[in-house]
Amino acid sequence: MSREEKQKLGNQVLEMFDHAYGNYMEHAYPADELMPLTCRGRVRGQEPSRGDVDDALGKFSLTLIDSLDTLVVLNKTKEFEDAVRKVLKDVNLDNDVVVSVFETNIRVLGGLLGGHSLAIMLKEKGEYMQWYNDELLQMAKQLGYKLLPAFNTTSGLPYPRINLKFGIRKPEARTGTETDTCTACAGTLILEFAALSRFTGATIFEEYARKALDFLWEKRQRSSNLVGVTINIHTGDWVRKDSGVGAGIDSYYEYLLKAYVLLGDDSFLERFNTHYDAIMRYISQPPLLLDVHIHKPMLNARTWMDALLAFFPGLQVLKGDIRPAIETHEMLYQVIKKHNFLPEAFTTDFRVHWAQHPLRPEFAESTYFLYKATGDPYYLEVGKTLIENLNKYARVPCGFAAMKDVRTGSHEDRMDSFFLAEMFKYLYLLFADKEDIIFDIEDYIFTTEAHLLPLWLSTTNQSIAKKNTTSEYTELDDSNFDWTCPNTQILFPNDPLYAQSIREPLKNVVDKSCPRGIIRVEESFRSGAKPPLRARDFMATNPEHLEILKKMGVSLIHLKDGRVQLVQHAIQAASSIDAEDGLRFMQEMIELSSQQQKEQQLPPRAVQIVSHPFFGRVVLTAGPAQFGLDLSKHKETRGFVASSKPYNGCSELTNPEAVMGKIALIQRGQCMFAEKARNIQNAGAIGGIVIDDNEGSSSDTAPLFQMAGDGKDTDDIKIPMLFLFSKEGSIILDAVREYEEVEVLLSDKAKDRAAILKGKMIPSYIINSNPEMENEEQSSPENDSQNQSAEQVSSSSQEVDSVDQESSEENSLNSYPESLSPADMDNAASISASEQTSNPTENHETTNLNGECTDLDNQLQEQSETEEDSNPNVSWGKKVQPIDSILADWNEDIEAFEMMEKDEL
Repeated sequence: MSREEKQKLGNQVLEMFDHAYGNYMEHAYPADELMPLTCRGRVRGQEPSRGDVDDALGKFSLTLIDSLDTLVVLNKTKEFEDAVRKVLKDVNLDNDVVVSVFETNIRVLGGLLGGHSLAIMLKEKGEYMQWYNDELLQMAKQLGYKLLPAFNTTSGLPYPRINLKFGIRKPEARTGTETDTCTACAGTLILEFAALSRFTGATIFEEYARKALDFLWEKRQRSSNLVGVTINIHTGDWVRKDSGVGAGIDSYYEYLLKAYVLLGDDSFLERFNTHYDAIMRYISQPPLLLDVHIHKPMLNARTWMDALLAFFPGLQVLKGDIRPAIETHEMLYQVIKKHNFLPEAFTTDFRVHWAQHPLRPEFAESTYFLYKATGDPYYLEVGKTLIENLNKYARVPCGFAAMKDVRTGSHEDRMDSFFLAEMFKYLYLLFADKEDIIFDIEDYIFTTEAHLLPLWLSTTNQSIAKKNTTSEYTELDDSNFDWTCPNTQILFPNDPLYAQSIREPLKNVVDKSCPRGIIRVEESFRSGAKPPLRARDFMATNPEHLEILKKMGVSLIHLKDGRVQLVQHAIQAASSIDAEDGLRFMQEMIELSSQQQKEQQLPPRAVQIVSHPFFGRVVLTAGPAQFGLDLSKHKETRGFVASSKPYNGCSELTNPEAVMGKIALIQRGQCMFAEKARNIQNAGAIGGIVIDDNEGSSSDTAPLFQMAGDGKDTDDIKIPMLFLFSKEGSIILDAVREYEEVEVLLSDKAKDRAAILKGKMIPSYIINSNPEMENEEQSSPENDSQNQSAEQVSSSSQEVDSVDQESSEENSLNSYPESLSPADMDNAASISASEQTSNPTENHETTNLNGECTDLDNQLQEQSETEEDSNPNVSWGKKVQPIDSILADWNEDIEAFEMMEKDEL
C-alpha cells in the first residue's frame, strides 16, 4: 500500500472520529453516551433500563472522559485541551448512582489517567497544557477512593457494583448484596490502580488490586491451571466452571502480561505463562478458541465463541507466539467478510449465534498488533475493510449506530464510549507513520480500554516489595519463557510471505455453504496425520467417523427407539494406540453425557383450556421460561387469550386494548423471548403464550423446550410465559377461530376440573362423562412427560429467538434414525455410551451432540403423519363439529393413548 493511500485512509479515520465525537458533543454532552438514531444523550434513569449494560453509565460524561487520550493520538491537541477543561468544569463523581466497578475502572479511571499521562507529556513539550497542574490526576484519585469500599470482602475480591455517593454498606447504596463477580471484573484492576499509586504515591490502590489478583491465582484449578468465568467473592468458590479467553475472563489474562510489562514483577509473567500453557493445551484448537470445563479441560463447555476473544491474537503478539495469532485472526476476518461485522457470538461452523454487534474494537486491536509485528500490508487491507464496513453499514446522520442484527443490517440506538476510546485509536495507528504521531507510542502501554500509561511508571514509587510466590504453587518449564519479549528480527524472517503462508490454508475455513458434518476444523487445513476423533465431534451418521470407531475397536449398536449405543472391545482395535484412543473416546463420551444430563432442567408446565365447550378437558404440555412469574411458586394465571399485533411481539403492540388483562398469544421468531414478554407486559397482558413458528413441531416428537432470557437482568418481567410447539398452539388458535372467547389456565400442572368449574353452570353431558376418560383428562403434563423415554434430554436454548434458522433456538431431538444425514441433525441427537453389552437398552449414558445446517421438517412431517391418529392432543378442524362428535373423537383418542402407554411411547 502506497504512503498516499495510507495517508488517505488515516484522514478518513480522522473524519469518522470527528463525525462520532462531534455529534456526541453537539447532541449528547454532558450525558454519558450518544443515542445516534434519535440524536440525543443517554442519561441513566431517563431511558428504559438495558440491564447490566447500563452499569457503565454514572452521569459522569463517560464518552468525553473515555475519548481524552484518543484526541491526542489523533493529533487533536486543541480539542484535547478544551475537553480537559470541560471535564474539570462539568464532571461530578459524587452521583447517587450504582455503577460497575470494572467498567468504571477501565473507562473512567483509565480515561482520567490516560488523559493525565498525555497532558503532562504535552506540558513538557511546551506548547499546550501549560496551565495544567495534575487536575485530572486529582479526579482520578478521588474516584479511586470511591471505588475502594468495593474491596471490603474477606477474599479481597471486589463487589461487582458500588454506589458512587454511598459506597456499599449504607442502606441508600442499593447494592452490596451480590455474591458473585466475573474473573475479568476482579482481575482487570492492576494497571489502573498501580498507575494511580505510582502517580500519587498512595500505595493502597496497588495493594488492593494485587490482593485480588493473588486470590484469583490461588483459586485457579490446580490440575488444569485454568480459571472459571464467575467466582463467589466471599468464599472463593467457582460459580461458573467453564473457562475460555472471551467474555468474563479475557482481560484477566491480558492484565497479567501487561502488569509484568508495566511493573516489572516476574511473578505476573510466571502466572501468565502458566495460564498461557494451559490455554494452548486445552482451549486453543487452531484457529478456534473453545471454552472448556476447568475440572475436565478435555471437555468443551460450548460450541460457540464470543466476539470478545478477538483481542487474544493481539495478546499473543505481545507474548511473541505469532503463528496461532495469525491463524485465529484470519478465521475471525473470514467471519467478518461473511457478515460485515463480527457477530457477538458465532458457532464452530461459523454461523451466527448472537447477531448483535455493538461496534466492538477488539478485532481492530489485534489487526494493529499483527501489522506492527509482521509489517505485512495484508493487515492494512483488513483495516481498510473495517473502515468501509463502518461507513457503509453503521454510519448514521448522528454518529455510528451499533448493529442489532448483522444479518439484516438493522441498527440499535447505541454508540458505546469504547467505540471512540479504542476503535479510532487503533485504526489511526494502523495507517499512521511515526512522524504522524506527536509522541512516541512505544513509550506507553495500552490498557484494555486502550488508554495510555507511560512505561516509566515501572521505576516510580516502587513501594511494593513483593517476593516471588508463584513458584510455590507450580513447577514451571523454562521453555515457557523462550518466547517472551522476543527480538522481532528472529521471530519474523525478512520474508513478506511469512504471514501469508500461515493464512493461506485458512482462506476457505469459513465457507458460505453449510459444512457436511462436524469434523474438527483444523483437519481441513492441516497436513499430515489427523488428530484422534473427539467425543464432542462425533456424528453417528458420518461414514468417516464410523470407520474411525471401527479402528478404535468401538462398535455401534442401533437401538429400536432410534438411538445408538457405543461399546468398545480393545482387542478389536487396529493397534494399541487406536485402542487407547478408543478408551479415551468412550470416557469423553460418558463425561459429555453426564455433564449434559446434570444441566438444570425445569419441569413442564400446563396450558388448560377451561372455557366452553372444553371445561378443562384439553391440557397442553407447555415449556417453561427461565424468567417471569414462576408458576410452581405462585398461583396459576387464568384469563382469556388474545393475539398480539404484531404477532411476533417484537415491537410495541398496536392493539394494547385487545390484550389488556388477557393472556397474549405471540409467535416465536425475530427477537428474544424476553423482549416479547416485555412488550406484551407493557401492553397490560397478564401472561403470554409463545407459539412455535416451526410448522409441524410437537411435544410428541421433541423434548421439552425452555425459553431462556436475553443474557441480561430479566427481573422486570413479572408475568408468566409458556411455550407451545406448533401442533399444540394450533389447538388454541383453532379454538379461538371457532369460539372467539377462549379462556385458559396457565399452571405448573393440570388442575382438577371440579376446581376449575366451581361456581359455574356445568352442562349435564360434562357431569355424566366417562370416569375412565376423566382420569385420563386430569393427568398432568408432568405425568405425561414420564411416559416418554427415560433418556430424553431437555433442550434449553440461550440463543437469539430469530426467524433465521441459523441462529434460532433449535429444538433438541431425543433420538435420530439411522437414515438421517448429518445435515438433518438439528442441535442434538441422543447417543448412549456404555461398556455393557448384556442389555443394550439399559445402563447407558445419553448426550446431546451438536448437529448441522438444515431443519427436520421432512423427517418430522413423516413422523407426524404416522402418529396423527394416536396423538392425544386433538387438533380442531376447520369445520364446526357437534359436541357429541367431539366427545366420540375424544373417546377414540383416549383408547389410542392407552395403547400408546402400553407400548411405552
